Amino acid sequence: MSKRIAVLVFPGTNSEEETLRLLRDCGGDAHLLHWSRAALLPKFDAYVLPGGFAYEDRIRAGAIAAHDEMMDYVIDGAREGKLVLGVCNGAQILLEAGLVPGTGEIRRPTAAFTRNGPVPHFVCEHTYVKLAIDPARSPIVAGLRPDELIPAWAAHGEGRLAADDKHLHELQSNGHVAFVYAHPDGHVDDSATPNQSALNAAALINKTGNVLAIMPHPERDGWSFNHPERRGSARILEPSGGATLFRSFVMGVKSR
Repeated sequence: MSKRIAVLVFPGTNSEEETLRLLRDCGGDAHLLHWSRAALLPKFDAYVLPGGFAYEDRIRAGAIAAHDEMMDYVIDGAREGKLVLGVCNGAQILLEAGLVPGTGEIRRPTAAFTRNGPVPHFVCEHTYVKLAIDPARSPIVAGLRPDELIPAWAAHGEGRLAADDKHLHELQSNGHVAFVYAHPDGHVDDSATPNQSALNAAALINKTGNVLAIMPHPERDGWSFNHPERRGSARILEPSGGATLFRSFVMGVKSR
């Protein structure tokens, strides 16, 4: 029996279709699950929380969705070891729910993806993220190479990692920073980070490695047709670029 992946749809989610398509193109048995059908979530083997503006990002991004009934099931599944991936708004929800970095109590966040700096404007730009942990650290990234570089689109108004200095040190020293922003050649410095995120962090992971929250959108750089120079190719519909992370996630789900 195939391992089924639920793509969660909250009120305001807007990236579910491309997330679903890319998961399927990468070999995953993925299905959209509307918030009104939350009780079906235990039947799935893994969860993906896509981007959008859940509950209009009232209060702050992800804060209300973190208390949605769907998250009760996601929290239970994560505790059982199911793989969970959150992208952009999904990443914000995972932090607000306390699943990532998972160093405190559930639904009592210890860190947040908050308003961009230095000016709190919405950012929309192509970027690269670099794997900053050993691939063996997590089944979600086990299919990647060390220091793998993945293209993605940063599209958020609240993507800057923020926490107190003590906690940031804990996140860095204990391997919670899964991806950092990088230049196309893989070099990492502050100028590669579009939002002044602390530690240049683009993604965080929990201690056990089964929950990953990533701010930029790999699925928006997921096919050859996303690249103008490849549009004349016969392979225009092939997954590429950002599909690398989704393919690794699907491999991880199948291996459980």
